[in-house]
Amino acid sequence: MTTETPFHWPEPADLASADRFVERFQALAGMEAVPLAMLRAIGGNSEYLAGLSLRESATLLAVWTEGPEAAIALAFARLGKVRPDITTAALGAAMRDAKRQVALAVALGDIGGVLPLSRVTGALSRLAEETLQLAVRHLLLHNHAKRRIRLPDPSGDPVTGSGLTVLALGKLGGRELNYSSDIDLIVFYDPAAIASPQETIGESYTRLARDLVKLMEARDGGGYVFRVDLRLRPDPSAMPLAISVPTALAYYETMGRNWERAAFIKARPVAGDIALGLAFLDHLRPFIWRRHLDFAAIADIHAMKRLMDAHRGGPIPEGQVNVQRLLSHNLKIGRGGIREIEFLAQSQQLVWGGREPMLRVGATLPALRLLTRLRHVSSDTAGVLTRAYRFLRQIEHRLQMIADRQTHSLPDTAEGMATLATFMGFPSAQAFADGVLTHLSAVQALYDSFFEMAEDAESLTVGHAGSKAPEQTIARLTELGFADTPRIVETIRRWLSGRPRALRSERARSLLEPLLPPILRAIAAQPQPDQTFARFDHFVSGLPAGVQLFSLFSRNPALIDRIAVLLGAAPGLADHLVNHPGSLEGLLGSEEARSDPSRALRAQLVDASTFEDRIGLTRHFVSEEHFRIGVATLEGRMDVDAAGIARTALADAALATILDAVVTQQILRYGALRGATWAVLLLGKGGSQEMMPGSDLDLMFIYDRKDDVEVSDGPRPLASSQWVARLVTALTGALTAQGVEGPLYKVDMRLRPSGNQGPVAVSLAAFRKYHAEQAWTWEQMALTRARAVTGAPAFLPVVEDALREALRPRRAPEVLRRDALDMRRRMLRDLPPAGPWDVKLIPGGAMEVEFIAQVLQLTHGAQHPELRSTVTRVALGNLVAAGLIPQAEGRAIIAADHLWRTIQSMLRLTVGLTAAPELPEASGRILLAATRDATMPELRSRMEKTAALVRAAFIRHIGDPALPDTTPKS
Repeated sequence: MTTETPFHWPEPADLASADRFVERFQALAGMEAVPLAMLRAIGGNSEYLAGLSLRESATLLAVWTEGPEAAIALAFARLGKVRPDITTAALGAAMRDAKRQVALAVALGDIGGVLPLSRVTGALSRLAEETLQLAVRHLLLHNHAKRRIRLPDPSGDPVTGSGLTVLALGKLGGRELNYSSDIDLIVFYDPAAIASPQETIGESYTRLARDLVKLMEARDGGGYVFRVDLRLRPDPSAMPLAISVPTALAYYETMGRNWERAAFIKARPVAGDIALGLAFLDHLRPFIWRRHLDFAAIADIHAMKRLMDAHRGGPIPEGQVNVQRLLSHNLKIGRGGIREIEFLAQSQQLVWGGREPMLRVGATLPALRLLTRLRHVSSDTAGVLTRAYRFLRQIEHRLQMIADRQTHSLPDTAEGMATLATFMGFPSAQAFADGVLTHLSAVQALYDSFFEMAEDAESLTVGHAGSKAPEQTIARLTELGFADTPRIVETIRRWLSGRPRALRSERARSLLEPLLPPILRAIAAQPQPDQTFARFDHFVSGLPAGVQLFSLFSRNPALIDRIAVLLGAAPGLADHLVNHPGSLEGLLGSEEARSDPSRALRAQLVDASTFEDRIGLTRHFVSEEHFRIGVATLEGRMDVDAAGIARTALADAALATILDAVVTQQILRYGALRGATWAVLLLGKGGSQEMMPGSDLDLMFIYDRKDDVEVSDGPRPLASSQWVARLVTALTGALTAQGVEGPLYKVDMRLRPSGNQGPVAVSLAAFRKYHAEQAWTWEQMALTRARAVTGAPAFLPVVEDALREALRPRRAPEVLRRDALDMRRRMLRDLPPAGPWDVKLIPGGAMEVEFIAQVLQLTHGAQHPELRSTVTRVALGNLVAAGLIPQAEGRAIIAADHLWRTIQSMLRLTVGLTAAPELPEASGRILLAATRDATMPELRSRMEKTAALVRAAFIRHIGDPALPDTTPKS
């Protein structure tokens, strides 16, 4: 034997049958080299494999001498030489030969332990594909010869341009075929593809579909190829066997059900015109993969499973002996079986696959791996399901090998269980049953925990409109903390009577009713429960539909508490939620996906086909992510530093995406500007990676071009300066255009050279010249936070070099300090703080922290180029490390920077900037949690001390803004 992996053969369950088979097989010429252990394992465990081995002894010998992979490859090579233009009888015989040879080689590799499950199911699936492709080609040629259809290229590949495609679903679609699987197919055709001289194309292709089933299922002494099931097609009781593409698309778009969406997760074209099949699936993508998180689909999938349990599956009976408990248990559709694993994976794919195209895979185990990677399924859960799936599929294969029967049920006698246990390599039926039950019980528990939601023990009775609410209900609402209980009761009655649009359907109301107690408890936990309830009512009343939302709450009950906090403490986020309820879905996405917004945004844009689609999807993605980051900050899961980095990474990703889309559109309209290159700079909070809720984008657009290229090369050429100006205008227009979610960002370009009086796009040469000769100190200070974030990759380092050159001090340190001090004095005079919580502008506030970092970088940058960082806290750390700020003072300033930004961020989320001396209770509570202060007086005292420390550092390093300017002007 030349295989590297050794076989491990199970003991024979039937010793007499094993001996008889060995005797018959060894009588064949040249078979002496095959070991007894292999023959006894075959003859003593599987009557079907024994007969197959005698008929295909050459294949068995090849498995032993060359390995199963080589034997499988040889069978496929023979099949590949079969021409589709031979007789139907000869073609059927050749396909049945291939089926026997591949099935035997795969089975021996499986039971000998040298082929993993993926190779077993992969080889069987490939066999189905290649036989289907051969059969379809043959039938197309046959119908062309009979003049039923007119193929465009009968002498070449008959499927090309034939307008016929065969889609596989189920096990074949997922490349998970087992030994006795049916193959689930749907035959579609394009009615405009080819002509049919004698009858309609629909009649011709329906006839062909019927002949395909006959050819694949035809049985003789050589067996059969595959059983075919066409019942997954639309409305099988009324539709023909072959369905036109327009008819199918109309059906799925208007009448398609969730179980059909789940079935199409595995769909792929396997025969006929593959390009047509792919195009069909592309058209069907919005039906299968919904943009919103479709938790309502989970209930439909579970209802389908309950129906299976009632008719064909069923629970595992109770008892003391596991062997008896498992007799006749169906490993596919019974409790804890393969179908429950598949449903768990498919339901999660349906929920998340619209947003995360990575999940659009057909096979179960890869789907579980991806769900784990994206953190929709825990690694422990995926491990349990994966091990169970492999084990149960292995048993399923052994059951089907025994007599080549399409069965998924364990034996119905203890003797049969003992025989199967031996075939599986277990020492006894009891050990085998224990192992099976361990996996079934684990799957059943996970399935129940996912699909079966515990009901709230508390009920709420409100009576009918116009009647008096039950006393216990009023008492319970009062106990919870509501003041205006009659209004609460009337509002709930209005909900349950279906008056809001979202609750007009019976299903929506039935989903809401059991959720009322936890909703009311969560709202009552807020500082102002009546006001929070009114916001929740506004939220519900504004919904276009309720089934999705209430299904979402049912599947994620913890989300109710999070929503209550938003409604109670963050009016800005609450208003966003009311206007964009789909933003809730962003709170349930995988954190891994959001750690790389560029990748996540690219995944969202897979479905974009137009410029407007790209802008709209980007706007929606950014809006949703801003909401998610705001909630994470509000809940304390993300501090101000992490939130700033996340918001800035989001802005970087959006800028890159929009710039790419705008450039593409510009080239389509006006042609390319050869030799031109450009970069977009972010300054301000975007440049320092400290973006807050509502931060603008401070942008600068720098370009370079070849002097000899004066116009673009398109059908509507533009002069180079006009081309660049229109590009910038298009970019800012796309960023600021109003959509349903509002604009992507507000844009400020006043930091470019010459401000609003200068050109919107600055050439690299003009940028260098301006900052070498004319730039003001405040402009240099602004550039300390500039980053080149997107543009031509080769040009970005050039721009960074220009930035470093621009930051070289052109003025003496004392002049830089005097200019900065003058600017601070003017701000205190012209832009006084809006109130005690305006920590940006108060003396010793965030503005003075930034001035310290920027001025010291400029004054010492020539001697210490390593000081520069666009991030304020990092720049301050660099100044401390260089000995330019004392360590204790540096730590205090860095802590002040964090405190001021924390307060700014939390106030923007909850109340906005306020001049009031006191905050609302809910806002104050969240702010204290963020700053980790026990009481409001404690926080105010800390703020005063921090401001005094910063002001002292500002005076020490720059000067005292409170003193009049006595420096003589040069």
